[in-house]
Amino acid sequence: MSAKIIDGKAFAADVRARVAKQVAALKAAHGITPGLAVVLVGEDPASQVYVRSKGKQTVEAGMASFEHKLAADTPEAELLALIDRLNADPAVNGVLVQLPVPDHIDEAKVLAAIDPAKDVDGFHISNVGLLATGQKAMVPCTPLGCLMLLRDLHGDLSGMEAVVIGRSNIVGKPMAQLLLRDSCTVTVAHSRTRTLPEVVRRADIVVAAVGRPEMVTGDWIKPGATVIDVGINRLAPAETGGKGRLVGDVHFSSAAQVAGAITPVPGGVGPMTIACLLANTLTATARANGLLEPEGLTA
Repeated sequence: MSAKIIDGKAFAADVRARVAKQVAALKAAHGITPGLAVVLVGEDPASQVYVRSKGKQTVEAGMASFEHKLAADTPEAELLALIDRLNADPAVNGVLVQLPVPDHIDEAKVLAAIDPAKDVDGFHISNVGLLATGQKAMVPCTPLGCLMLLRDLHGDLSGMEAVVIGRSNIVGKPMAQLLLRDSCTVTVAHSRTRTLPEVVRRADIVVAAVGRPEMVTGDWIKPGATVIDVGINRLAPAETGGKGRLVGDVHFSSAAQVAGAITPVPGGVGPMTIACLLANTLTATARANGLLEPEGLTA
């Protein structure tokens, strides 16, 4: 068997196009332009690249982009004051503070300061609780992207057995909640799960988000299962001085021989994250203005 390769890059481009179309309609019908504010504290190179990409794609979707770049030694109180201003700004519908923040800043306090209605990352404790209890919430972008890919592939997920490997607050736990809401039978596994390969082998859907390069091998996969690989790991540079190869949490070549469908790394789940950030910003805008939520772009 050779698995269908799930093209997350193409799907993300389609999501961005749908967002842009609905943003244009929102402007034409109501004179409303969704606005996304991204705050970056410090000069972490990877975060800088990510923030630039977010800003570029926000503008391309027809939204207003507000970027706030603060020095690494910015006092926590100054950051919290900025978040308060963004919360109160009617032009801003989504607020995102790029993580990680410098060590002298309390990450939990920062996330708690963001208005839950503008929390397009879905990390505020109120949104976490709403998701866990099956209510309307802002949903973390990466799990939302995974859910979109699964729905597109399978349609109805009801009754499917899903194993989520990883229990992080950012991916593993919300992913499990979303799959439960779609009536899957869900097991949350992790690096300390006993007989982990046997647990994974039961699954119709495997979501790997454990942060260990190529941990999940083909002999763990049930024939025909769908494998969603959230991991992004860079292997040690080769002796030639190269940057090192990017791999997921799944050993792609062996898993692809068994699975029915699989996401590659790169080009699978990764592109969906920013696309879903734009979708969440559009959703937050619709909710703030009492309008219908964008069809097909929410959980």
